[in-house]
Amino acid sequence: QVQLVESGGGSVQAGGSLRLSCQASGFAFSYHCMGWFRQAPGKEREGVARIWPSGNTLDYADSVKGRFTISRDNEQHKVYLQMNSLKPEDTAMYYCAARFGCLNWTMDYWGEGTLVTISS
Repeated sequence: QVQLVESGGGSVQAGGSLRLSCQASGFAFSYHCMGWFRQAPGKEREGVARIWPSGNTLDYADSVKGRFTISRDNEQHKVYLQMNSLKPEDTAMYYCAARFGCLNWTMDYWGEGTLVTISS
């Protein structure tokens, strides 16, 4: 059974930092592209960052480049999102997702999400 369990969300002030974690199980983690997505109230879900199976290739949305860093631990089956210099517009539910290969931003598996709230 595939499971993606996010943690690390919370409420911080603008300029602060948070580190999200995602524990994966039930699939061949080291062969899967992993991504972080977010959905703010009233907005569509958007891709934030993704990391190739080897961890050597990363891709970010323009809105988070230079502030967010995605990483993975293939031994622990975990993916992380380090978020720095947070802004109120980063407020959203953040989701971990996975797909076999990194052809595009379409994902096969999704977590339940963790809420990030940034106050000004």
